[in-house]
Amino acid sequence: MPNIKSAKKRMQLSRKWREDNRTARSRIRTAVKRVRQAEDAETGTAHLRSAVALLDRAARRRLFHPNKVARLKSQLQRHVDSL
Repeated sequence: MPNIKSAKKRMQLSRKWREDNRTARSRIRTAVKRVRQAEDAETGTAHLRSAVALLDRAARRRLFHPNKVARLKSQLQRHVDSL
């Protein structure tokens, strides 16, 4: 446990950021899963739009590597196109 005030504050902020990142990653995983489980192109496209928005935000915040985000978006788009 830190004794210095700034170290305590850093610990609290790190905990908050970790929770925010966990929430964001969970939302992204759920969105990607919805796209992959889509039965028809119409719902797939709707879910794809929300997933792409979340992925772009994650890349901008460096939650995921931008190349990984590009790869995921490409894979999801190909999946929706195949429906």
